[in-house]
Amino acid sequence: MTLRTMANEIASVLTHLVRYPSSIGRQWAAAGRAPGHGRPLVVLPGLADNTSIFTELKQALETCGAGPVVSFGYSWLDDVRTAAERLADQVEELCAVTGSDSVDVVGHSLGGLVARYYVQRLAGHARVGTLVSIATPHGGTIAARLPSPLPVIRQLRPGSELLLELSEPAQSCGTKFVAFAGDSDELVLPTRNALIDHPDLLVRNVLVRGAGHLAIAAHTEVIAQICTLFTPAETTGEPDVPAPRSA
Repeated sequence: MTLRTMANEIASVLTHLVRYPSSIGRQWAAAGRAPGHGRPLVVLPGLADNTSIFTELKQALETCGAGPVVSFGYSWLDDVRTAAERLADQVEELCAVTGSDSVDVVGHSLGGLVARYYVQRLAGHARVGTLVSIATPHGGTIAARLPSPLPVIRQLRPGSELLLELSEPAQSCGTKFVAFAGDSDELVLPTRNALIDHPDLLVRNVLVRGAGHLAIAAHTEVIAQICTLFTPAETTGEPDVPAPRSA
């Protein structure tokens, strides 16, 4: 990690600490969908985090006409499977409220893994058009090998039962995946574990230079690509479709 990258990550941590308290317990909701508006975009923060991690992204998405942007949360005591079941229920409620039959999802860190489990293992592919993960430990992280009483941490260890389950065949999954990985991520180790490697999934993996675990969520390149992906088609034409590939 270079000094500049380290400085950016420290600045991101400090900014996040300032924003975090005001977002505790707050969720972004959506009323009925306005005519011509994009389909709902669900954002999922990481473990013990909140919507403050998506502050810059939400502003950019609203500016480019994407959304409505809706946030869902889960308990830090939940394991990935339980959190994914909660997400499934919340997506069904969101579709009923907005009248949309599908959503898109952006997940940071653990939030991306929860969303992926929902899509692959709980038939969420029928509802989710595109899933974007940011700094998500798809291949686990060696940082999770430290002793922890939380079941979810054990699920993040490379080779865990949960990660092996996600490596099982998924030929029926039509959801498109975009996975952003920071090359200076200090929590997802090694870096390649934030990329998706699965032969049956439609995946575009993006390595972001000079980005740490928190800073990547506000990285200009990441935000620009996500806005391009989710800007309504009537504004820019059809969004790019990730080509099937493995990491």
